[in-house]
Amino acid sequence: MKRLRIIVLAHEDLVPPDSTQGLSKKEIQPFKTEFAVADSLRKHGHEVQVLGVSDDLMPIRRLVEGWETDIVFNLLMEFQDVGAYQAHIAGYLELLGVPFTGCNALGILLARDKALSKKILRYHRIPTPQFVVFERDRVVHLRKSLRYPLIVKSVDEEASIGISQASVVRDIEKLRERVDFIHAKVGSDAIAEEYIEGRELTLSILGNDRLTLFPIWELVFKKLPDGSLPIATERAKFDLDYQKRVGIDSAAALNLGAKVERQIERLARRVYRELGLSGYARLDLRLAPDDTVYVIEANAAPDIADDEDFALSAKQAGVDYPHLLQRILNLGLSWRPRWKAD
Repeated sequence: MKRLRIIVLAHEDLVPPDSTQGLSKKEIQPFKTEFAVADSLRKHGHEVQVLGVSDDLMPIRRLVEGWETDIVFNLLMEFQDVGAYQAHIAGYLELLGVPFTGCNALGILLARDKALSKKILRYHRIPTPQFVVFERDRVVHLRKSLRYPLIVKSVDEEASIGISQASVVRDIEKLRERVDFIHAKVGSDAIAEEYIEGRELTLSILGNDRLTLFPIWELVFKKLPDGSLPIATERAKFDLDYQKRVGIDSAAALNLGAKVERQIERLARRVYRELGLSGYARLDLRLAPDDTVYVIEANAAPDIADDEDFALSAKQAGVDYPHLLQRILNLGLSWRPRWKAD
């Protein structure tokens, strides 16, 4: 294995310490991905610098050009506190001509905008819930073609930001309340899509042109309170005490049946291709009671901490964490934009 000079690019508030000794799990939680990646790369012989960035691009350029950088391990999820600028960071790395891990700029742009990605999926007859977008400062009117219940989200934020049990609405009054919440508290346009009853599944994918599909994963709610719905809320993803209290866990999905598994694999390859994804990504899916699979969204920059679904599903397939990171590095080194393929 060649020793590489790697910049781990992260938000300046998430630059991890050299060691987590003495820190609680809750204290480590905010920067656990950044620490896991940097620590594993160092332990396997690579030379690593973690660069924290918030609102200035020049530190990226100075380090890339001044350190003979081999590749940037891109973990930066926003810029100037704007999540939609995540694609621009990938675009900037492309302009610098430095290899980087994860998805290309266009793929991030298409996948991150939930409305745009759904339009593309529906054009290609890929099953995804019907939806409507409510722009800020616009009156909320519901199309007659949409049916309650609906789930209301930010159109371009990730990590379930703004999603709670109250996000699922069953009448126009609650719809307006939740749209107003997204506009005011999250600060983005809102998207309302038909809520699909069923199992909450994810599929982790690795590759550029040739894809590796890891085992299908499922979010399980073992002790969900009466009246609560099995959805991946912001609290369910990040509140460790809440996860323990309601028995939230994730594991390989069981008893799907060969037909459903084949259906999910076919859909995954189509979604990856139609959205122009590269590097790695995760699909969020819903399996309805009639075994119809719906693509809820594609995450072009899923969490790859060693205890999150992506790494766990890779491990289930026999790919341990150091080898997973090495494969991600190799994909970043080999990826070329189509307009520079020659």
